[in-house]
Amino acid sequence: MSLSRMRTFIEVYRQRSISSAARSLNLTQPAVSQHISGLEVVIGRPLFERSPSGVKPTSAADELAADIGDKLDVAEAALSSARARSMDIEGVLQIVGYGGFLEEILSEQLLPLLESGIKVRLHTGNNDLITSLLLEGHCDLGVSAQPVFDTRLKSEVIFTNKVLPVASPSVAERLLAAEKYDEAIRSEPLLAYNLELSLIDHWLVKNRISVEGLVPAMVSQDLRSQRKLLVKGFGWSVMPEFLCREQIAKGELVELPSPIGTREIQYYLLWLPSALRQARVAHARQSLLSQLGYDAGS
Repeated sequence: MSLSRMRTFIEVYRQRSISSAARSLNLTQPAVSQHISGLEVVIGRPLFERSPSGVKPTSAADELAADIGDKLDVAEAALSSARARSMDIEGVLQIVGYGGFLEEILSEQLLPLLESGIKVRLHTGNNDLITSLLLEGHCDLGVSAQPVFDTRLKSEVIFTNKVLPVASPSVAERLLAAEKYDEAIRSEPLLAYNLELSLIDHWLVKNRISVEGLVPAMVSQDLRSQRKLLVKGFGWSVMPEFLCREQIAKGELVELPSPIGTREIQYYLLWLPSALRQARVAHARQSLLSQLGYDAGS
C-alpha cells in the first residue's frame, strides 16, 4: 500500500466524507475514490459504506485505522521535519491560544523559529475558537488548557503549572482576620476567566468552599487585566503561577491559604494531522515540543 493511499484513507476515515477529504488533501473526488477502491482491492474487503450524507467506516476500516492512524501521523511529521532541516522553510506560521500563555510562556520559545526565517502570527481565543480555527485551516497550531475532544485533532501536553488563589496583601490580611475564612472569601469581589468559574471552581471544591450562587465581579479571558486589578487591591482570583509569581516575589500579591491544597493545570499543543505535511508546521511543532516538554512548567 502506498503512503499516499494510506493518507487518503485516514483522511476519509476522519472526515467521514469523500468530498471533505478531497478538499483537505487538495485532490479531486475521483482521485480520492480511486485511492479507496485500490485499498479495498488490496485488502479484499470494503472499507466504507456510501450514503447521501457521507461515508460510514466498516469494521475493516476501523481495524486499519487503528493499525496505521497514529503511526502514519508520526511518520509524516518526521518526514516533514527532516525536510525542514534541509530546505527553505520561510513562511508564515499561525498560532492560536490563550493570550496570557502566549505572551508569558510561548513567546520566548519562538526565537529559534523566528531566527530560521519563519514569520509567526499569534492569535488569542478561547477553546472553542482555537478548535474552530484549527479545523478550518486558518491556524496551524493551537495551545489550550483543555484536552482535545474532537477526534480530528491531535494534542500533547507541553506545560504543567500550579494554580494559585491570590490577592493583594491588604485583601489577604482582611480575609485571614475574618472569623470564617470560607464565608469571607465568598463575600470578597471575585475576578474570573468566565461565568463558569474555570480554574476557580476546582479550587473551591477541593477546599470545600461552596460554589453555589457565586457571581464574579469581573469576567475577562485575559487574566493579565485581572492581575492589574488584584495588585491595586480589588478582589481575589485563582490563576496559573506563571502569571503571578513575579508579583508575589515583589510583594504586590500574596498566595491565599488553601486549607486542603492547590491543583495543577496542563496546557496542550493542538494540531490537525494533515497540517503536519507542511514542513514548516511539522518543524515548528517539533521545536515547541522539544523546548517546552511535559515537565517544563512543573
